[in-house]
Amino acid sequence: MIILRDEKRVERLKKIGQYVSFLGMGILLVGLAIIFWGNENAVLYQLVALAAGWAISQIGIYLGHRYGRDPRPDEVLDEALKNVARDGRLYHYLLPAPHVLLVPSGVIILHTKYQGGDITAEGDQWKQKGAGLRKYFGQEGLGNPSKEVERLVSAMANYIRKNAPEIEEVPMAPLIVFTTKNIKSLDVKNSNIPAMHYTKLKGFLRQQKGVLPPMPEAEYEALRTAFDKKAAHLIEEEDADTA
Repeated sequence: MIILRDEKRVERLKKIGQYVSFLGMGILLVGLAIIFWGNENAVLYQLVALAAGWAISQIGIYLGHRYGRDPRPDEVLDEALKNVARDGRLYHYLLPAPHVLLVPSGVIILHTKYQGGDITAEGDQWKQKGAGLRKYFGQEGLGNPSKEVERLVSAMANYIRKNAPEIEEVPMAPLIVFTTKNIKSLDVKNSNIPAMHYTKLKGFLRQQKGVLPPMPEAEYEALRTAFDKKAAHLIEEEDADTA
């Protein structure tokens, strides 16, 4: 499997996430201290500062979970896919969807989630319980993974139409993958989009092998060219290192 990853973007956003988190924490501390100022509008100022600090902290959490975790979601996918997608090309943070696997039979869009607690899905309805205050202060909310991955599929379809217009219909398979190691409970068998813990990803893809026929070679090469366009700088660096 060939892995193409925008390392510079990862490092840049990791640093931004750290700075934003510190900024949010600082504003929260200021908000707590305002009450001692003795100003008649202290309560109003405090509420504004606390709201702003919380909002900025959420941005830091968003970036931190994606680019500062150890292991990061992309690294979890690397490990889960390395022995099952040997003929694939895995693109991280380069295309409209953050994680895209190109295989001879089509395009797999991997939407990662890291939330914990008790998570259930029924169709496109998702629920999260048992996360306590972490749901609001320690991690990003679960949101609706089904709707989110549908938007990623749409964005990828638009990208392919613009960059590989000769392909009339591309087989695309969205997957929702939870990368949390010690998730409490994950009941997602009734999700309208295949969803699973990352430890189940290898077995799922093995079951799918042979179900879908390979694309015509010309279409596969057109997709590879369109995807590699976004990774041209990485491919050039690899070629220079091996020259």
